[in-house]
Order: sequence, then structure tokens, then C-alpha cells
Amino acid sequence: MTVEITSHEELRELLGVPNARAVNKERPRLHKRDRQWVAASPFCLMATAGADGSCDVSPKGDPAGFALVLDDTTIALPERPGNKRADGYRNILDNPHVGLLFMIPGRTDTLRINGRARLVRDAPWFDDMVVKGHRPVLAVVVEIEQIFYHCAKAFLRSALWQPETWQPEVLPSRARLVKEVEAPTENLEDLERHYGPEYVRTIYV
Repeated sequence: MTVEITSHEELRELLGVPNARAVNKERPRLHKRDRQWVAASPFCLMATAGADGSCDVSPKGDPAGFALVLDDTTIALPERPGNKRADGYRNILDNPHVGLLFMIPGRTDTLRINGRARLVRDAPWFDDMVVKGHRPVLAVVVEIEQIFYHCAKAFLRSALWQPETWQPEVLPSRARLVKEVEAPTENLEDLERHYGPEYVRTIYV
């Protein structure tokens, strides 16, 4: 039988009470070390939720420092060309609450930022977000409400950054996955071409 947890009290009884450091580490403003972290991070995850509660997590990546610090309580993330689904952006229009997880390769701790987001289609600082000639057509501006560093345990348990644990060949190539799962009628050779060197060449187009 499945035994569910259905109340905050039951959850707290099962997990226990967090220590004072875990509770008190939350801050509403960027510290100088937070600014350094954001400047060194080439990758983050952005979590959003729609008006109906449906969720989305979208990866964001660029050269280190791609997220622009506008002031002590505001950061901006540039749009880059993608598949145009815009799931997270559409969620933000309905529900501005977002969660960001900034990573630095090789580090097992992360920087978490939660706040309220809005979509901006132009601003003078867009010129500071140009990469390989690509000026974003929009940016996600996040007003910070909560910021803190997250512990390393999940990265240590998963051995995420240890190359000897990496197994990229455990599944077929992206092109073969598309052929099998998403578009079985498309030509595999065309898919291999699309997801090969051509794909890398056009990531800012």
C-alpha cells in the first residue's frame, strides 16, 4: 500500500526541524559574493508555473556572466534562439513567480534565487547581452525576493561532476531519439545532419 503525506505537520514530524543556519540563510538582496557567483555561472535552471499550476523548468546557458545584475535586487536573463515553445515565458505572463538555480561547473553548491519576473522586449542594457552578434529580442527581469546558497549533497550523491561516472552513450543520439520517439517518419540522415555540426553552428541564429 502507498502511504501518503497529507499535512505540513506530518511532513515536519517525518523530516524533523531545520537547523537555524538553514532557516536564517535566506536574504532579499545580492551580496558581493552573489554577484561574483552570477558572473562566474554559465548555466542556470529557471522554474515557472502557469496560472493553472502546471510547471516548467527551462535551462538557460551562455558564456559565464550571461545573467546581468542590474542592481542589488534585480537580475536579467537574455533570451536566446530556441524551439519557440516559450513555455516558461508564457507562464510568466500568467504567474510572475520564478525560481532560479545558478550552477558553476565543478562546484557542488548552487545559488538559488526566487522572485517575481517580467518580460522586457528592449532596454539600454540589452547591448550588454550581445553574444556572437545575437542581441536578445527579450529578457526575463527578476525582482529578487529570496536568495541563498544550496548545499552540495545532491551533487555529491549523484557524482555529477565526476567524469568517470559520465555515460553519454547510455542512450542513442539525439537524432535517433527524435526518429524513434518524436518524428518516426523523418529521415534519420536528415536528423543526424540537423543535430550534428549544423546544430552547433546555428545556436545563436
